[in-house]
Amino acid sequence: MYNTSYFKAKAPDDVIEFMRHHPFVILCGVNEQQQPVATHIPVLLEERDDKLFLLAHVMRKQDHTRAFEQHADVLAIFSGAHTYVSASWYPQPAVASTWNYQAVHAKGKLRFLDDDGLYEVLKKLTAHFEHHPDSPALVERMDDTYVKNMMKAIIAFEIEVTALDHVFKLSQNRDEKTYSGIVEHLQQQDADAQQIASTMEKQQSKIFPS
Repeated sequence: MYNTSYFKAKAPDDVIEFMRHHPFVILCGVNEQQQPVATHIPVLLEERDDKLFLLAHVMRKQDHTRAFEQHADVLAIFSGAHTYVSASWYPQPAVASTWNYQAVHAKGKLRFLDDDGLYEVLKKLTAHFEHHPDSPALVERMDDTYVKNMMKAIIAFEIEVTALDHVFKLSQNRDEKTYSGIVEHLQQQDADAQQIASTMEKQQSKIFPS
């Protein structure tokens, strides 16, 4: 991962908050031939005894599932909005343009769970993403036969996070006038650019304290 000190969050909680707001990850590993594998899944963050865990499930009998069974070391990539930043917006434009983005890499050990664990993960995932205690889509409100048949096709796991790396590249290496100019230009671009502009606005007072 690109690692430069000034492209970092101001507080560790900022990294966890970003992960919670961008739960659809790319989960990467290797198979028995040491070839890379990856899949795209939503995860739930859970903190226990000062440790961070990612909870999720995947279909059985998939290439990536078999790879995770063989090698427990995995990498979950969290990413958000990203956008091109043109050097033409700088007071001195004869330099390289760039790309602003935020990403977190969570490395850890994957452990598969039994059927009871799978049911608990399904309950937690649906409750979290439904955001409503009376939703008919909650697992405990579904037909038992349907749930049991569905569970035969999937397997749950948890990942104990052992290392967190991140890059929040938001033009922190520019002076405040240039920074403000980038925000103004991004506000006139597409949805991703506008999201980055909003994030930069929120961070500006931390980057350039009075």
